[in-house]
Amino acid sequence: MNKKTIILICFIVFKFILQYNLIHPIYDLHRDEYLHLDQAHHLAWGYLSVPPVTSWFSYIILQLGNGIFWVKFFPALFGVLTMVVVWKAIEVLKGGIFALILGACAVTFSVILRINTLYQPNSLDILCWTFLYFSLLKYFITSQNRWLWIAAVTFAFGFLNKYNIVFLLIGFIPALVLNPHRKVFKNPHLYIAIFIAFLLVLPNLIWQVNNNYPVFHHLALLKKYQLVNVSRVGFLKEQLLFFTASLFVLIAALISFFRYKPFKAYRMFFWAFVFTLSIFVYLQAKDYYAIGLYPILLAFGSVYLENVLNEGWKIYLRPVAILIILLLFIPMYRIAFPNVTPTEIQGKLANYKKFGMLRWEDGRDHTMPQDFADMLSWKELAQKVDSVYAGIADKEHTLVLCDNYGQAGAINYYSKFPTIGAVTVNADYINWYPPLDKVEIKNIILIQFADDDDKNRQKERPLFQSVSLTGKLENPFAREYGTSIYLLKDAKVPINHFLIEDIKEEMSDWR
Repeated sequence: MNKKTIILICFIVFKFILQYNLIHPIYDLHRDEYLHLDQAHHLAWGYLSVPPVTSWFSYIILQLGNGIFWVKFFPALFGVLTMVVVWKAIEVLKGGIFALILGACAVTFSVILRINTLYQPNSLDILCWTFLYFSLLKYFITSQNRWLWIAAVTFAFGFLNKYNIVFLLIGFIPALVLNPHRKVFKNPHLYIAIFIAFLLVLPNLIWQVNNNYPVFHHLALLKKYQLVNVSRVGFLKEQLLFFTASLFVLIAALISFFRYKPFKAYRMFFWAFVFTLSIFVYLQAKDYYAIGLYPILLAFGSVYLENVLNEGWKIYLRPVAILIILLLFIPMYRIAFPNVTPTEIQGKLANYKKFGMLRWEDGRDHTMPQDFADMLSWKELAQKVDSVYAGIADKEHTLVLCDNYGQAGAINYYSKFPTIGAVTVNADYINWYPPLDKVEIKNIILIQFADDDDKNRQKERPLFQSVSLTGKLENPFAREYGTSIYLLKDAKVPINHFLIEDIKEEMSDWR
């Protein structure tokens, strides 16, 4: 085993260990993670919220026992593989030991580390972007057609994970047109590869057609409720924060395409970066959509810096460059991860505010980072719902009805009752109701978010024999703080009709 392999293995082991030690035990899973895990019980070629790949990994996790270890393993694995691909890209670009270590440090000690703490499509999205760029780089270096086919499969898999990867092509194609490598458009293997990609994504496209293109409804909701609060200047500021510790490596990469002769042939990667980033700015996209642009640039930057710092006194700057990344990561470690309790966070809110960590998707500052608040009180909710559910004799005709997908997913994940089947008209759960044409609902455990809470439940009282408040979530740091749990028992009239009408009303918005 050579020195390079030993160093790479050390980085891999270190990153896995680090990923499992970034979240304080006081936190539960994130609200999005529960939705993705629940998809394992409803496998399909598409969902309202995401394409199908995440559900495939959720099914694997389910078969492995659905434990927290495996929930955290896969995003950590995708992060490790992203680092490995950057390592391989550096080798392809003829980088040595210093460039390999610099690139591995730049990837490891960046925002990617935070992305890899959550079981969401984002970790795999970044990996797919990185490997697609790597596949294209390999083709342009070797002219081997198999790399076009590999690129096509990578794009298809990335597309089935998160549609965001389409923007990679939208930016790369015009960049390629401006480069001498545009001769690839005359290669018939390119079109075979495109056809392969089309066949692979076709089942999801058919699903979109059959379900009236819910992706456009999802985008409309994002634009209405989340992207409206995204500023273009803020988007660009966040890009600088994502790789603060290794910003000098990214700057070196951008310079290298014009100053370093061996990289001038790959200048399309520079223009692809510019074009794709410009599109994201124009569309007022979420800042993290662009993270996939950077890992391949870290490979170019690392090799270029190795060549710049290759003689005389400059060679002594090599360890300094690595030390800079490690030192600048320390403040990021202190605020970017949920590694301290909410109470401890309150003692240093100024630090979180300085880096925009307290700004939520509603455009306002709060007393907790949104992602951290989204990781609190879910076990509490499930336990309180379980205590109510356990006391109901007629469970077959009982529905657990939630206000949002986080509540439904958390209850289904933590509940001691395998058949509890919490649902909501929010997100994919609208398609996961029990068959209301066959099962008569007589009791409802209603989970009501604090902002929508009607303490008297005037709407429901005429429909049930009894309506009682059974509990509330009491953690003031949780996003779900104040969420109420009601028991609506013994329906006086058939209520399936009302449930069906609620579903139809919600579906009409996107159909």
